[in-house]
Amino acid sequence: MPQSPELCHSKGIMMEVMKWPLLACLLLPGLLVYLGLHIVRREIIFVDLALAQVAALGACLGILLHYDPMTWQSYGLSLGFTLIGAAIFTLTRTTTHRVPQEALIGIVYVVAAALGILLLSNSAEGNEELRRTLIGEVLLVTPRQVGRTFVLFVVIGIVHFIFRKQFLAISFEPEQARGPSIRGWDFLFYAIFGWVVTSFVQIGGVLLVFSYLIVPAVCANFLATSLRAMLLIGWITATLASILGLFASYQLDLPTGAAIVCALGGELILVIAFHAVKSRRTAIKTSNT
Repeated sequence: MPQSPELCHSKGIMMEVMKWPLLACLLLPGLLVYLGLHIVRREIIFVDLALAQVAALGACLGILLHYDPMTWQSYGLSLGFTLIGAAIFTLTRTTTHRVPQEALIGIVYVVAAALGILLLSNSAEGNEELRRTLIGEVLLVTPRQVGRTFVLFVVIGIVHFIFRKQFLAISFEPEQARGPSIRGWDFLFYAIFGWVVTSFVQIGGVLLVFSYLIVPAVCANFLATSLRAMLLIGWITATLASILGLFASYQLDLPTGAAIVCALGGELILVIAFHAVKSRRTAIKTSNT
């Protein structure tokens, strides 16, 4: 049955509006999912949220200095603040748990958020800018932003591939990763990680960055054990949530970033339910034998 001209026109408008946001949400989480697996294994879940907030603090300072959020000056400030955060997290990583690193990460997040509020408290558009750093503006992403960030992610992906043994060792086998060079590799990991977060915060905002990093990685850890399988599951999870969130955002006129975050949350609930049922069946089979 042929489609009506109105329906075809509506679909054409949707594709025109959503083309670049969809491409950004399909391409960019590729590296975020991989980094999220590192973060989950290190058990420092909120380090990405803290670094994202530190990057946002740099953007807030740029606004106070009258730099447009999309200029290189604002990006440089965000990256500089993020590298400071990376140095702090590198120096505070210890094998003892007298003061958990997660506590220090939480402190960095709260202080960075409070400083951002203070910096923009006297700005005429302070509330709007704080909202933008939190939920982002995925719908306004430009082809140049997508291309530039994707090239950056490819470069970082190559670096991670070349030094994969070192990075995998400090995250997945920390008891075997010893020696004076470990802090150097640790800082390089956090610096690269912060660079990725800084780049994506400008597009997706703090909440979407955190969700892309952690939710697919958690879903993957529930369903698989090998790194390859976890990567595949994480990428599928992020892709499905991106498509569902963007479609709901367009059809229901909802904030795009928040819609994708909720889609990721819904997927996590389904995965947890599936894992619980599977574990219960395995336990019943084991008890019967």
